[in-house]
Amino acid sequence: MALSDNARGALMMMAAMAAFTLNDACMKLLSDELPLFQALFIRGIGTTLALGLITHRLGLLRFSYSRADWWLIGLRTVGEIAAAFFFLTALFHMPLANVTAILQALPLTVTLAGAVFLGQAVGWRRMVAILIGFSGVLLIVRPGTEGFNVYSVMALISVGCVTLRDIATRRLSASVPSVTVAFFAAVGVMAFSALVSMAETWAMPSAAGMWQLAGATFFVLGGYLLAVLAMRAGDVGFVAPFRYTGLIWALVLGLSVFGDWPDALTLLGAAIIVTTGLFTFYRERQRARAAAQPG
Repeated sequence: MALSDNARGALMMMAAMAAFTLNDACMKLLSDELPLFQALFIRGIGTTLALGLITHRLGLLRFSYSRADWWLIGLRTVGEIAAAFFFLTALFHMPLANVTAILQALPLTVTLAGAVFLGQAVGWRRMVAILIGFSGVLLIVRPGTEGFNVYSVMALISVGCVTLRDIATRRLSASVPSVTVAFFAAVGVMAFSALVSMAETWAMPSAAGMWQLAGATFFVLGGYLLAVLAMRAGDVGFVAPFRYTGLIWALVLGLSVFGDWPDALTLLGAAIIVTTGLFTFYRERQRARAAAQPG
């Protein structure tokens, strides 16, 4: 039996989240061997070459975009660079599941930023859900407690950077292909990490480290492409909530690979974030359906 567009989109989104989380696990394993920016630069070489080849083969490597689109591409790339720096720094020093759980607040922050900066309508129900979701974030980071540190702040900043990236993406015109945007972002991250890595003492990775670098490159590239395909295969309101399956992968990999399991408050905070995020997706889908109905 043939799968529906929504079913294919959901499966690809789950595969994308698995790929992104496996990339995070590979990068975290590399933290024992390589400095952050050396690892990011080497991964960036493979990612940029692969995306460049795909973009070229599809005939999408063009530079004839409007000034407004170029400005948004630049802003999005800055957000991507900053998100990579803050997220990976936090990841190198925090349990995988904890960092991933904080990142699950992204749909809430994007909805709030859309209301503030794009003038998108957000009803009182979604606004209450956003506020409750942020209380879940506070349960995870717990400011003022012994477990709170600078890396918790960096994880939160990475959410803000990804929010900036996604808001810039929403403002891009439809003439700019997604894979081209991903290619420019990869170039930006690679160039920035190459520059900063000059201040680091480079290390020679072991055989295991080389496999981890190859795995990180493969999985992050697969995550990018699968996420784009997922959002184009099915209805956004149906497919997007499957992003939360990344948290399941983070819990499994955190326990099996790193021996980490979040405490009860962290799990409660993650549950609150996911629940309010799903409600936000639900309300947004309802609103889209109402707007599509003839008056």
